[in-house]
Amino acid sequence: MSIRKIAQMGEPVLRRRAEEVPPAEIGSARVQSLIDDMIETMRDADGAGIAAPQVYESVRICVIEVDANPRYPDFDAIPLVTLVNPIVTPVQGETGVVEMYEGCLSVTGIRGRVRRPRRVSVTALDREGKPVAFEWAGVPAAVVQHETDHLDGVLFVDRADTRSLAFLREYGRYVPFEERIADGG
Repeated sequence: MSIRKIAQMGEPVLRRRAEEVPPAEIGSARVQSLIDDMIETMRDADGAGIAAPQVYESVRICVIEVDANPRYPDFDAIPLVTLVNPIVTPVQGETGVVEMYEGCLSVTGIRGRVRRPRRVSVTALDREGKPVAFEWAGVPAAVVQHETDHLDGVLFVDRADTRSLAFLREYGRYVPFEERIADGG
């Protein structure tokens, strides 16, 4: 396992739609090594998740984990999950939104308020190539949408209310705690 360099906003790899991973290749040493490196890189950078394009691999893989994360102390724990070729869709009939200040390992030093569907359905393959399906609501739903956006070349700043964009120092000083996450469920 190794820690990889994280692509920053402006690098073309972050703006391309990533390629599907052929299911037969998921168990390969190359893909398994990539997943291990992504987990190591995410943890080293205190990320809540990371997508393969963020480590210069334009394939549809992301990993998510929150466990006493210093960048997101208000988040509940999310156990480690690896998603290969994920499909995320808002749950039919759900009208609630989660609105929160998001940050990104590829947009360092900035947070911005983003509104996303509150409840989503996720289907994907896990790191063994087995199908997984689940629903997430609230903050976990926002996190999985953020990470899968990377697979389509979308950054959180594309979805953020541009008037809310703030450098971390100002975010910490001027954004009241109660405004940081609004789960309208």
